[in-house]
Amino acid sequence: MVEKVYVTYNEVHKLCQASAGRILDAFKPNLMIAIGGGGYVPARILRSFLKRPSAPNIPIQAIGLSLYEQLPSSKPTDPVETPGTKVTRTQWLDLSSLEMNNLVGKSILIVDEVDDTRTTLEYAVRELQKDVEAAAQKLGSSEKTQFSIFVLHNKDKTKKGYLPQDMTDDGRYLAARTVSDVWICYPWEATDIDEHDKLAASQAKY
Repeated sequence: MVEKVYVTYNEVHKLCQASAGRILDAFKPNLMIAIGGGGYVPARILRSFLKRPSAPNIPIQAIGLSLYEQLPSSKPTDPVETPGTKVTRTQWLDLSSLEMNNLVGKSILIVDEVDDTRTTLEYAVRELQKDVEAAAQKLGSSEKTQFSIFVLHNKDKTKKGYLPQDMTDDGRYLAARTVSDVWICYPWEATDIDEHDKLAASQAKY
């Protein structure tokens, strides 16, 4: 039986807070792209910690990608989701609008909740790079767009997906915490948040 770990909103908040300094120093993002649905909450929390005095908030855009095959459940007795093999777009940037032009030349932080098989992250980076390069060509721009990644949790397991070599070489990947291959139940998946928090309080610290 797969072990489940329950993460609270408080823990997510603190993981983002603890990671913000490194993100500001190393990545210097001026735009975030949240992968839905798990990246929405961490991205919004991060924005508060990434804001510099007298500077505007870092904009957040969103894409939706799906890889898992069953609906999520946070109940201990329910089956866990199993990773699929095909990434499905459920939401993407509007390539016909100014959204893509606004990405050119930026330092973009991609935010998700967990790096499991890495398949979703590989897809997101690859497809966003392709779209930004196409937008840059249309603009006649030679500005370099830099992508970096932040996740709350990285699962210590063999990955099926791969990130660009320059991203790993430059250290443009940050996981707030590395955990074993457990099933992580996030609070935004819970249908009963009180029960979720009780389960989190009763478990051993992961």
